[in-house]
Amino acid sequence: MAVKIFIKRKIKDGKLNEASKLLIKARYNAMDQEGYISSETLSGCDGPNHVMVISMWQRIAHWNQWKNSDLRTENEAAFAALLDGPTEYETYNLGLQL
Repeated sequence: MAVKIFIKRKIKDGKLNEASKLLIKARYNAMDQEGYISSETLSGCDGPNHVMVISMWQRIAHWNQWKNSDLRTENEAAFAALLDGPTEYETYNLGLQL
C-alpha cells in the first residue's frame, strides 16, 4: 500500500539557499530508489523557514530502506548545521485501514 511521508524542518535564518541545494540533491537521490513515486517541497505561509517535504512511496518498507541508507544519512548529516531544531517525521497510509 502506498504511503506518504511528511518531513518537517525549521531552517536557520540565512540558510534557505544552502538548504534548498540539499533538498534538491536529496530528491534526485530518492528518485533512484526502489518504490519512490514523487515528492514536493512546501514552505510555511507564516514562516518561510518552516519547510515540509511530502514524499510518496509504494510501500513503507521502501521508505524505511531509503531513510536508513548510507546516502540519505550522509545528506541528513549535512542538514544538521542548517536546522533550528530536530527533523520531524510522520508517515501515513493512503486511504483508511478498515
